[in-house]
Amino acid sequence: MGRAKKVILAYSGGVDTSVCIPYLKNEWGVEEVITLAADLGQGDELEPIREKALKSGASESLVADVKESFVKDYAFAAIQANALYENRYPLGTALARPLIAKILVETAHQYGADAIAHGCTGKGNDQVRFDVSCAALDPKLKILAPAREWGMSREQTIAYGEQFGIPSPVKKSSPYSIDKNLLGRSIEAGVLEDPAAEPPAEIYEMTKAIADTPNEPEYIEIGFTRGIPTSLNGTPKNPVELIQQLNQVVGNHGIGRIDMIENRLVGIKSREIYESPAMLVLIQAHRDLESLTLTADVTQYKRGIEETYTQIVYNGLWYSPLKGALDAFIHKTQERVMGTVRVKLFKGSATIVGRWSDNSLYSPDLATYGSEDQFDHKAAEGFIYVWGLPTRIWASQS
Repeated sequence: MGRAKKVILAYSGGVDTSVCIPYLKNEWGVEEVITLAADLGQGDELEPIREKALKSGASESLVADVKESFVKDYAFAAIQANALYENRYPLGTALARPLIAKILVETAHQYGADAIAHGCTGKGNDQVRFDVSCAALDPKLKILAPAREWGMSREQTIAYGEQFGIPSPVKKSSPYSIDKNLLGRSIEAGVLEDPAAEPPAEIYEMTKAIADTPNEPEYIEIGFTRGIPTSLNGTPKNPVELIQQLNQVVGNHGIGRIDMIENRLVGIKSREIYESPAMLVLIQAHRDLESLTLTADVTQYKRGIEETYTQIVYNGLWYSPLKGALDAFIHKTQERVMGTVRVKLFKGSATIVGRWSDNSLYSPDLATYGSEDQFDHKAAEGFIYVWGLPTRIWASQS
């Protein structure tokens, strides 16, 4: 099945992507496989992964450090959009896919490859995200998905790889399928496939159990500039440093765990566990600051835009025309979203306890019930008459 001569393979170092290398060459007639591993802050030692690709038959094994772009261009955009899929999941895994697709396409152009490959199966969301994103960036490139087509069980996949010198895992150290990057972790499979089963404590890594959290609250102050978090406790932070520090501080108080039944794009429900301490608190703080700095109509209209935006990103349409149009709207709304939000972290809860901004639309003289009140109470009667007139007319005809 000679589909392509030179292929850029998205590579993680796992069984499926490793087996993809000899499979592409021996079953599909690919002449050259170049692997590309993306450093998204997952914390893995990437040099052994790079070497494993070469041992598995790759002609070249590349590693791309894209942590800064991941935060600046993807995570921060999602924070500006208050993006929570089904009002809960801050898209940590979904946001990584368009970035990986982008560097895959750029690498294909650089090396003159005629195809891109990935190790996604046919049941998940990621296959859609990779395929559609790559097609949007270069529709001429072929997209190969061996694991979607080879029909092998995990045991058969391991056995196939052993034929070509790919070592099988010494032991199945964990029954869980875990995806990890700077923005958080997603955990599925094993006992978690039973939606009635409580997640075992062992699955968590970024967040403490409530019993192990500090017995005193901790207060943090997050500074925003044009809707982007730029400082922590008054100290300017670069994007990666900000996320890393917040993950540690917030996770230390047991904040950032999500257990949900999620509607996948391919039409099935899956039980998903997420840890995303920094992103959850940043979105919560950002939304609160917007309530102080945006007018009521913009705030309320933006909520619908945010829902659409989140669906688009989750569904793999980062590079679509509608996403670009929504970006323009969201960026316009963020021009005045500057200020600081104070958050109390304690026993699994992040509570906004204060906010201030030079662009605040809150007027103490209008809001107060004290003697400083400047609101014209007499104007209320006329306003109510005009506002309620259609309802009174309707009621009189009933």
